[in-house]
Amino acid sequence: MGRLVYAALASLDGSVADEHGGFDWAEPDAEVHAFVNDLERSVGTYLYGRRMYEVMVWWETLDLADQPPHIRDYAEVWRDADKIVYSRTLPTVSSERTRLEREFDADAVRRLKESADRDLAIAGPGVAAHALAAGLVDELHLLVVPHVVGGGTRMFPDGVQLPLELLDERRFGNGTVHLRYRVTS
Repeated sequence: MGRLVYAALASLDGSVADEHGGFDWAEPDAEVHAFVNDLERSVGTYLYGRRMYEVMVWWETLDLADQPPHIRDYAEVWRDADKIVYSRTLPTVSSERTRLEREFDADAVRRLKESADRDLAIAGPGVAAHALAAGLVDELHLLVVPHVVGGGTRMFPDGVQLPLELLDERRFGNGTVHLRYRVTS
């Protein structure tokens, strides 16, 4: 059985994008990126909302020839995983190993978790809100970036209450902090 992990780079005030949709302030340095690469090696399937998929699909076609090792490594991790994109408006997907679903079906995700031999990662606060509300998320990986954006796209939706157990923490040279929690409900 696979775990469903919600992971995100977020500002100290809990946003994954600022009020203009920007997230350049969260770009990980090589140390943080290598750590994320290692975290995501266990992922067999990514669950994305439309916006997050549109950001991440860049990894599909990135020319790796002149990229540093941590970038090449992540591209391979991403390309080797399956992806499910939940969107009512996206006409089609353009990446390999990707399927498009028009609705988030909690029961289908539950069955996917039960049959998975690798972890699943959910990315994007919109689609994650559905999984959180359905009680499907097993772990949270928060990479808290030393930046306050003062508004924007929040990592968690209103009304979510989760009892958590801290499993791990790590500090990075650039001030980013990784917090890993298990959902205990």
